[in-house]
Amino acid sequence: MSVNTLSRTQPTPVDVKSNFIDASGLKTHYLTCGDPSKPPIILIHGGGAGATAMGNWQGTFDLFAKTHYVIAPEMLGFGQTAKPQNIAYSQDDRVNHMKAFLDAMDLTGIPLVGNSMGGATSLGICMKWPEAVSDLVLMGSAGLNVEITPAMMPILGYDFTIEGMHKLISALTGPLYTASEENIKARHEGSLDPDGRVAYTKAMGWIREQGGLAYAEEEISQVKNRTLVVNGKDDIVVPLAYGIRFMELLENSTGYFMPHIGHWVMIEAPEEFAEVVQGFLARNPGTGAA
Repeated sequence: MSVNTLSRTQPTPVDVKSNFIDASGLKTHYLTCGDPSKPPIILIHGGGAGATAMGNWQGTFDLFAKTHYVIAPEMLGFGQTAKPQNIAYSQDDRVNHMKAFLDAMDLTGIPLVGNSMGGATSLGICMKWPEAVSDLVLMGSAGLNVEITPAMMPILGYDFTIEGMHKLISALTGPLYTASEENIKARHEGSLDPDGRVAYTKAMGWIREQGGLAYAEEEISQVKNRTLVVNGKDDIVVPLAYGIRFMELLENSTGYFMPHIGHWVMIEAPEEFAEVVQGFLARNPGTGAA
């Protein structure tokens, strides 16, 4: 399936294919693009309402495809991936599902790029199965005990209205970014899938009950995978201080912090983000990057 069929907004010049695979009994949707002979890179989207692999990463597909074979799965409860109604949608649920996806794809020793909830999921894989990951990129990543502030309520308390989606996207982006009405409408429509709505409500409820989406800092500090920490300096979801804290905890980490950018670095500044990630990966012979 071409990217034009999958997305109504900003089609990329590369051919993006839609695929499904069974990951421990869960039908899992993922997108691929680029040359399969190149080293793989895994892009894991964030956890906002209506989030999909295409919605998060479409602006970077043609950029990453220059150096890598791009694989962008959709997490449990999102997009076209299974949305079982009998689970809690805890962080362990997402970590275990994403590792099952990597196993089903026969992928190991590969770079993971995770945005927000996808970053926490990538970090969780490194905690449990460090050998599965060559390099880790945490972009506006969840995983630390971030204070839940009133500014975050449009995300945690999203009400499934078009007005609510406007507020959600405003909370996720920096002061220089303006989403098109087409983008807002498409993401709002994606959030209205009945099973997805139940899954999102459960996931956000679990996060509120836990007081956030966080691991113990001593567990984070045990991760030795080579890591790039990327943050928008105007991110109100994962403020800059938490990116710096990741740097302090992760022994083998490098940081890149971007002015006037919010939580959606890959959407607000796709070219700069891809360039920084590719440069980081290219400096590690283990990734096989060109």
